[in-house]
Amino acid sequence: MKTLLFLVLFVLPISARLQTFSGGGTAIFDFQTTTSTINVSLPQSTIDMTNFGLETVCLNINHTWLADLTIELVAPDGTTFQLASGVGGSDDFMTNTCFNTSASQSILVGTSPFTGTYKPTGSMGLVNNGQNPNGNWTMKITDGYGADEGNLLNWSLTFGSSPATVMTVTSSNLPIVVINTNGVNIPDEPKIDGIMGIINNGPGNLNNINDPYNEFYGEIAIEQRGSSSGSFPQRSYGLETRGPDPTINYNVSLFDWPSDNDWILYAPYTDKSMIRNMLTYHIGNATERWAPRTQLCEVLINGEYVGVYVLMERIKQNPGRVDIDELLPEDVADNELSGGYIVKIDKLTGGGVIAWNSPYPASAPSTATIGYQMHDPELSELQTVQFNYIRNKITQWEANLSGPNFSDPVTGYASYIDVQSFIDYMLINELSKNVDGYRLSAFLYKQRVSEGGKIVAGPLWDFNLTYGNADYCQGWLTTGWELDFNSYCGGGWDNPFWWKRLLQDPWYATQVNCRWQELRNGVLSNSSLNAYIDSLANVLASPATRHYEKWPILGVYVWPNSFVGNTYQEEIDFLKSWINDRLIWMDANMFGSCQGLSLEEQQIGINVYPIPTKEKLTIEWSEDSEIVDVRLCDSKGAYITVRSEINDRSMILDVLALDPGIYILDLKLANGKALKKKLIIE
Repeated sequence: MKTLLFLVLFVLPISARLQTFSGGGTAIFDFQTTTSTINVSLPQSTIDMTNFGLETVCLNINHTWLADLTIELVAPDGTTFQLASGVGGSDDFMTNTCFNTSASQSILVGTSPFTGTYKPTGSMGLVNNGQNPNGNWTMKITDGYGADEGNLLNWSLTFGSSPATVMTVTSSNLPIVVINTNGVNIPDEPKIDGIMGIINNGPGNLNNINDPYNEFYGEIAIEQRGSSSGSFPQRSYGLETRGPDPTINYNVSLFDWPSDNDWILYAPYTDKSMIRNMLTYHIGNATERWAPRTQLCEVLINGEYVGVYVLMERIKQNPGRVDIDELLPEDVADNELSGGYIVKIDKLTGGGVIAWNSPYPASAPSTATIGYQMHDPELSELQTVQFNYIRNKITQWEANLSGPNFSDPVTGYASYIDVQSFIDYMLINELSKNVDGYRLSAFLYKQRVSEGGKIVAGPLWDFNLTYGNADYCQGWLTTGWELDFNSYCGGGWDNPFWWKRLLQDPWYATQVNCRWQELRNGVLSNSSLNAYIDSLANVLASPATRHYEKWPILGVYVWPNSFVGNTYQEEIDFLKSWINDRLIWMDANMFGSCQGLSLEEQQIGINVYPIPTKEKLTIEWSEDSEIVDVRLCDSKGAYITVRSEINDRSMILDVLALDPGIYILDLKLANGKALKKKLIIE
């Protein structure tokens, strides 16, 4: 037997044996990308073999705080894949660390110094694409943070007859999105050209990879997107659908959504339930405010399976999205100048530019400056008069809100903002305990006067670090208000002062309480939330298995997980349990009171309900509080006539025909007393 083995090995061609090429080291500096090159020269007889290619990559690194590093390999034809990113935490070494797709353990679950063989975070099989392997192979190491530096000591490439392959998917109960950029690695920016096809045979039907592209097939431009998520191996993407002329927007309807050309492929890498954004946008849409529509799907890029994604709409002005009139360059006066604008408070990643700084500091005890960015239109697209208008309008509102008469029912903050939108935005951010809620990815938009003229809170955006999925700034706790963020965290991007100031108006606090009770009887009931979560978890049962085979992070801490479940079901169970505990706390600690009668109303014997209302408003009075004059006016003080029905000690006003907004009810009583009451008409 030993002789036979010897003979077999002896007759194997030399070219089929493992062939290793070694390279030297290089220094690794903070906030820089450093490279080292190996020139590979394989015999032609080896290159011509059917099954021969890159099998293993090995390296030695001495670097303090390994998690700073993103390590990639670039093939001679430019194809790039990731070996590791963000692994090792604060540890300092990779010693005899090798990468091979047949390894039993991913580098994601290893520990420093990672001695041994691991699966890389990216797909090594991408480089075995039929290219000529001879030429320069480049090790690329990016140090994304400061204070820690080191060295790549040495590294090697091993080629053999068991080359790495690419993971794929053949069928799914989710739509399958197939993207082809002709092997070009998708950069952070600018967008590159590609082709996208979507297979969607409808709910309950299986989608097969060889089925026709029946949802969409066409040209796209695509780039990476994301801030803190940019270091994760599963990348998010922004894309545009394009036609033959790239200078013309090519609007399409995906999944029967309103036509547009801007889309997001969100990678739910750090959210292991994969549904936190979807859940939040579902709640937002249920409050009758636009939030991005979403669709779970499985994605392949250049033949590589890259996991479960959420395809969703990008925030922009559009009748099917943020439904405000488009601001054109020629809109420089009157009603046209007054809208629409979308502004945001956010990090400066992705090319963000501060348009202006608020003259009012963040909520106490912070003294941080709040910077506004223009989202749509962008700052570079605004005329000077347009920029001055939106800056002045928001500054006027902030000045009013910070002043002594901010709660005046006619001239106070309610004359500037859509109050109901601020209440809903606050309640959803508080329910989710969003550590970024008011200070990052926070949007406002301004309507034209003809649309109401108000500043509106929203849309909702970026809720992956929510519902207990953050191990910093008390994000894991089901207790406490995110409104108080500046008191227990802060130190960078802090909450604007508006949110706590609004709650200093007793009327506003009452409306918050009433709205909370209304939502708790609807979309925020325990049964409604659990049913929606379960519906998504059931759909994801099989796709989640593939996703976590591609990204083996179940049972592994990924920043900033506060909970690490060993199974997908454990992640879902944690999400539901956390929300249940959060609801209990918010029920017991909600602002204001919603008893139907304010103190003033109790004192004069008046009851006005329901607030908010859509159709009918009822006014009741006691025997000693006869009403002699009823006037309804808009937020600017103009009187409005509506139909009324008078009964014994009650009156019903028909407000169905009125536009949604803030109104003032002015009552005078026979005993000389009077009452002014804010109303919300939805």
